[in-house]
Amino acid sequence: MARIAVLQMTSGIDPAVNAAVIVEAIGRAAEGGAAMLFTPEMSGLLDRDRERARAHIVLESENPVLAAARAAAAERGIWVAIGSLAVKRADGRWANRSFLIDADGKIAARYDKIHMFDVQLETGETWRESAAYGAGDRAAVAETPVGRLGLTICYDVRFPALFEELGQQLCDVIAVPAAFTVPTGKAHWHVLQRARAIEASAYVVAAAQVGRHADGRETYGHSLLVDPWGEVLLDLGGEEPGLGFAEIDPVRIAQVRRQLPSLANRRPILRSSGS
Repeated sequence: MARIAVLQMTSGIDPAVNAAVIVEAIGRAAEGGAAMLFTPEMSGLLDRDRERARAHIVLESENPVLAAARAAAAERGIWVAIGSLAVKRADGRWANRSFLIDADGKIAARYDKIHMFDVQLETGETWRESAAYGAGDRAAVAETPVGRLGLTICYDVRFPALFEELGQQLCDVIAVPAAFTVPTGKAHWHVLQRARAIEASAYVVAAAQVGRHADGRETYGHSLLVDPWGEVLLDLGGEEPGLGFAEIDPVRIAQVRRQLPSLANRRPILRSSGS
């Protein structure tokens, strides 16, 4: 069994404040016996005003939130999966990037969000992530104290092909950090996370943003741990930030894969040539 901690945040527009929340959570997670802490998408800065945010979006080597998390992870001897930070790429565009930090404070893996959130909801909310952010193009998997971990970010959860790839790579756990809108969260959050866990025969850890943020947006919350059978083992609710603890059981993964070996049973599907 491996104990994890899941941080639900209400990140704002001041990276220093957000960094302090993450550092405190790292300490509490370590004191609670967790081998790894998971944080949400955009843990370091959540600001829809891109001109205001621009001053804080720097190269990862200069990012103060990442530096603070790495130092705290090393001090406490705990792994940290930073759901994502907004960082500047070498080409000047931004990346929505996950970081996996080991217990020595070193970066063990990175993942740039592949699927950009470009939508217009019936509520009037419009999001064009691709206007500022460049998309990633490859999956990221790493060995960790909680098992083989696959990295994804938020909107990726709607694209089964990525999760099929992570399933084929035999991930034990898949991180789905998020900042889900309230309308899409109410409609789809739980069912999508459960479906992806079932499809990959893996645990899904979905650390989420929650509540009313300083930039005016509202996020759905309900940070989850879902087991490989699709059962919700942890739900932090949709009201307040907080820290939750849960267990990853490798025996459960093996049990599900024996009972329902969908990963092994998958076959290629040929496209019809038409009539």
